[in-house]
Amino acid sequence: MARALDHFVLGVADLDAAGARFAAMGFTVGARNKHPWGTENRIIQFADQTFFELITVGDASAIPPHAPRHFSFGAFVRDALAKKTGLSMLVLKSADAKADTAEFARLGIGDFEPFHFARKGKRPDGSEVEVAFSLAFAAEPAMPDCAFFVCQQHFPQNFWSGSAQQHTNGATGVRRVTIVAENPSDHHIFLSAFVGERAMRSTSFGIEIAAGQGIIEIISPEGFRFRYGTKAPAAPSPTFAGLEIATTKLEGMHVKGFETHAGGLTAPADHDFATALRFVPVGGVAV
Repeated sequence: MARALDHFVLGVADLDAAGARFAAMGFTVGARNKHPWGTENRIIQFADQTFFELITVGDASAIPPHAPRHFSFGAFVRDALAKKTGLSMLVLKSADAKADTAEFARLGIGDFEPFHFARKGKRPDGSEVEVAFSLAFAAEPAMPDCAFFVCQQHFPQNFWSGSAQQHTNGATGVRRVTIVAENPSDHHIFLSAFVGERAMRSTSFGIEIAAGQGIIEIISPEGFRFRYGTKAPAAPSPTFAGLEIATTKLEGMHVKGFETHAGGLTAPADHDFATALRFVPVGGVAV
């Protein structure tokens, strides 16, 4: 069974400023959480059981280095932020992170130890609950600036919140994540193994694969401009460049800086957040 989209790790220089920016776009942004390995985050949940993880470095001295068979989440976030802000890690759902770790090793796309952690989370009413996760990492050497892992939740009832999933912009979930590469087809073997889905769709601009309710695509810079209506980021290697968000209130959205394009609205990338966000109607036709 193919793995579904789970969440998206979005690096930001200033966590509170990023929270205010996303709130101004109509998102409900969660409270600040701290990790013992030096990073801090704020969560934006969606009704389709995906979420954004706004993340920054809080205590650089607590970040462990990468080591053989150990992927340092904090070190990757730190190093990614030194290059650019925005999406740097794509996460899929896992029913068994230990089994996924073994499968990734068998397929030759990862030989890392599974990573387990727990922390206290806060509900919208301020009450504390325990959440815990197990992660299994994969790697594509040809995509050094992109990280990939799967996430198994152990107390999902404590994590998901109906009130946190209510957004004034009508956002219901992430429909598409876009990677830009000069030669998209070079990465189809890794993508297929990571998602656990052999069937792919070739387009005039690249390839796409279903991941649960959403789509992962790798397209050319020209394809990115066609879909998002804005220039693709210049990068020496494949890079995460855009996210497509479904909304029930597209017609009522009036946000400064958004650009109308192909039946949707695009918030172009900039220095403070180098990932384009495209809002499209729920059930609408994508370009």
